[in-house]
Amino acid sequence: MSMELIWELFSTFFVIGLLNFGGGGAMLSLIQNEVVVKHLWLSEESFTNIVAISESTPGPIGINCATYVGYEVLHNAGWGQFLSIIGSATTTLAVVLPSFILFFIIIRIFNRFHSHPVFASTMKALSPAVTGMIAAAAVVLAFTIDLSGTPAISVVSENFSDWKAWLLFAAAFILAYFKNASPIILLLAAGITGLIIY
Repeated sequence: MSMELIWELFSTFFVIGLLNFGGGGAMLSLIQNEVVVKHLWLSEESFTNIVAISESTPGPIGINCATYVGYEVLHNAGWGQFLSIIGSATTTLAVVLPSFILFFIIIRIFNRFHSHPVFASTMKALSPAVTGMIAAAAVVLAFTIDLSGTPAISVVSENFSDWKAWLLFAAAFILAYFKNASPIILLLAAGITGLIIY
């Protein structure tokens, strides 16, 4: 059992927590890049399953995802079911720690600078960046982009295996975007529909 892996998990998720702005949805693309692309700790399919579980369970999706990833990485490394909980604790602590530190720093200076025009314009500029990061998370789960050699884009077959999956995705998007449907209702409906058609 190498403590090096624990440290690597902690430092990776600490940086993710430090650089993330815009909540858990925006964090997903950062986590995916680190654990699937950079470190090769998890497969695309495993990460997608973790995202689905994180969406379905109570709590912020980014923290849920970090918790499940920490467990899965240590479990895959042979730590066993019980000791893999250390991975969950490590990644959860690492991803929330920067927020606690930054919160205490920012709260001390917020009252002094909140009406300053530079602060207001910075916050306004961050809004489209957050939207872009959330959109990037959606694209990452749907498509694989290969930039080695001739650039190529392909659909992640584990996530969109056939036309029924695309139809479910389209229906959920339309109901969420145009009809303001409750995410809880959409999750339950998609889960039941998936059980029936698959």
